Amino acid sequence: YMKYGSFIPLSETDVLEYLKKNGNSDLSKRGLDIKGEMTRYRSGLASAPIAGFMVTYNKHNLGLEDLGTLEEQNWLNDQIINMYGELIMEATQQKVHFFNSFFHKQLVAKGYDGVKRWTKKVDLFSKWLLLIPIHLEIHWSLVTVTMATKTISYYDSQGIVFRHTTDNIMKYLLSEAREKEQAAFQKGWKITIIKVKLNPVVILMLDYCRRLSVKQPLLFSQEDMPRIRKRIYKELCDCRLND
Repeated sequence: YMKYGSFIPLSETDVLEYLKKNGNSDLSKRGLDIKGEMTRYRSGLASAPIAGFMVTYNKHNLGLEDLGTLEEQNWLNDQIINMYGELIMEATQQKVHFFNSFFHKQLVAKGYDGVKRWTKKVDLFSKWLLLIPIHLEIHWSLVTVTMATKTISYYDSQGIVFRHTTDNIMKYLLSEAREKEQAAFQKGWKITIIKVKLNPVVILMLDYCRRLSVKQPLLFSQEDMPRIRKRIYKELCDCRLND
């Protein structure tokens, strides 16, 4: 509770493993109602959250209000999304670039000149993968860019092809290539559309980012969403991606 600020990321198995590690016997064989004890303990602490609980990483600060968006079916906020993107970049030794969740909105509103400074100190063309969260009103999707094959991939749960979105990203990459004098990237781009089936989309989007960045297969189901939420919560508090 002190480590994570709440019980949101903890399961009965987590508690049993902790008690076993710090005790002298296997408590799971004693017939204890661990889940019941957790529920009672959580209820007792609900009115007294840890004052000032904060996770700090680089320029990111997450409080319990931010982390609480990972509970049940809540929508994640931008602070969660952007810090998790930083963890992905760190885990890949900066070989993957994760764009801030406000990037696409700024690109649409102000064009290339409005976002040119965002990559002033970043060489996108040395990365193997770019991850670009797309927020269209209440709908999230994901654009990835595989630099080696010059492929722009659009992941969307509704199967809707927002062609203007992929066109905007292509125009951005062409402008960035001209700005950074990368002749090889000024032509030859292709676009693929990939329909995904899970909800809530924002959790799916973050997990896809994680899996794609470390080259893990996209094999999971709707039933995995609670576990994925708990894992993301723990990783944010630990300030690193866990194996």
